Amino acid sequence: MARVLVTEEIAEPGLDRLRRAGHTVQVALGLTPAQLEAEVAGASALIIRSATQVDASVLAAGRDLVVVGRAGIGLDNVDVGEATRRGVMVVNAPQSNIISAAEHTLALLLAQARNVPQAHSALIAGRWERSKWEGVELFGKVLGVVGLGRVGALVAQRAAAFGMHLLAYDPYISAERARQLGVELVSLDDVLAGADFLTIHLPKTAETAGLIDADRLARAKPGLRIVNTARGGIVDEKALAWAVSSGVVAGAALDVFSSEPCVESPLFDLPSVVVTPHLGASTREAQDKAGLTIAEQVELALAGDFVPFAVNIAAADVPEAVRPWLPLAEKLGRLWASLSSLTEELPAVVDVEFSGELADEDTRILTLAVQKGLFAVSSDEPVSFVNAPQMAAERGLSVRSVSGGAPAGYRNLVTIRGGAHSVAGTTFEDGLPRVVMVDEHDIELPFARWMLMIHNDDRIGMVAAVAGMVAEAGLNIVDLKLGRSGEGGTAMMALSFEQAVPPEVVAALAATPGIIDARALTDV
Repeated sequence: MARVLVTEEIAEPGLDRLRRAGHTVQVALGLTPAQLEAEVAGASALIIRSATQVDASVLAAGRDLVVVGRAGIGLDNVDVGEATRRGVMVVNAPQSNIISAAEHTLALLLAQARNVPQAHSALIAGRWERSKWEGVELFGKVLGVVGLGRVGALVAQRAAAFGMHLLAYDPYISAERARQLGVELVSLDDVLAGADFLTIHLPKTAETAGLIDADRLARAKPGLRIVNTARGGIVDEKALAWAVSSGVVAGAALDVFSSEPCVESPLFDLPSVVVTPHLGASTREAQDKAGLTIAEQVELALAGDFVPFAVNIAAADVPEAVRPWLPLAEKLGRLWASLSSLTEELPAVVDVEFSGELADEDTRILTLAVQKGLFAVSSDEPVSFVNAPQMAAERGLSVRSVSGGAPAGYRNLVTIRGGAHSVAGTTFEDGLPRVVMVDEHDIELPFARWMLMIHNDDRIGMVAAVAGMVAEAGLNIVDLKLGRSGEGGTAMMALSFEQAVPPEVVAALAATPGIIDARALTDV
């Protein structure tokens, strides 16, 4: 049977499962990078947590690797792209800690409302301070939930049992799903204006970093209390410290920080702030679930069976004619989702159309790749070919595959249409995927890490106005493409840069006469 290398502490029941299946389990903790490369040689499976870095060198050394298993959710320490290129499956345990994370959110919510840690510290220091640490009830208060993914939904359900009223912001959740949860969907600004307590359950992305900033805090309901167990940096910590110290915000409870480990912060000096060192997943049950789940996934992968939590797909599972189109399909999904503004509601139906020779192929995996890209920009957990359809179902989204006719001017074309947005792309002879249409404007451009998409009136001077504003902001334009609407009257500009476009630049462009819309896109 196979040798399984385990480089971090995993719950023993999971390791026992692999042993019972006949595999040899080698536990080697605290390996240096060189030692890891030496030990992974000849191993069929590698099981890790968050500390082990599985980069291209490790994957090259592990020539016999069939699967890399991450006992937990995040995959920042695994080069998934390189693993996919080498045909190595990557699996994780995405549901292992959702209950623990939700319960820790409620623990912080209660601790903040009732000043539990502050009263405890005072009492063991010899001070009986009943009046000083008077709290507030949760009953009848409004809880604003920002992000209704798995953890956010569990928090909403549990908060309802306390008699709280629920507001939520999540542009990727359908109104029907919100009704099922007993939640009223509103804009982010309306959540902040109406909530007594605010809890964050979003992924950390370029769009969500600093989402709760000084401006939003200043406009929030007076006396707001904030809880963040999602990712550090979504709430601007300096702005939060100002808001709490000035009385704009009544208090906060944080489990995550923009830089970790965090042992110094202006928030630590504020008596109405409760903090914990990223304990959201730190329960015995969560660790046991992660160990058992990852052992099960590794066992299935080694047996060649269906693996529910695979986050990539082995090249052998993709039809030869379809394989080169996977990167394009996923990137188009990311682009379509990125074009949706924070205030737009997710449409009920998204159509993925395959035209040309692709229309005669089995393109189901490409439709999955579109969904994988679509939810990768909004999910607080890794998105795989397996869980993407489940995410679509949870959000009330139907993704339909459509076979089109001959694509004008292209051998093959992949088009996504849904709600107010549409994108299309193809792959040229150089093998690189390109966009050829955005929102019904013909525009040919390569994908880039930092982009600016501008929809404007089709008139003289618009390009010069945009170029002047980005130049004034100190941004160097790497590429600039122009496209016009087939119906006339409007045009599209796509610019790529060497760095992210600051939000204030985007806002200034959007407010410029003649510009209909301006969007900054990252990693599309």
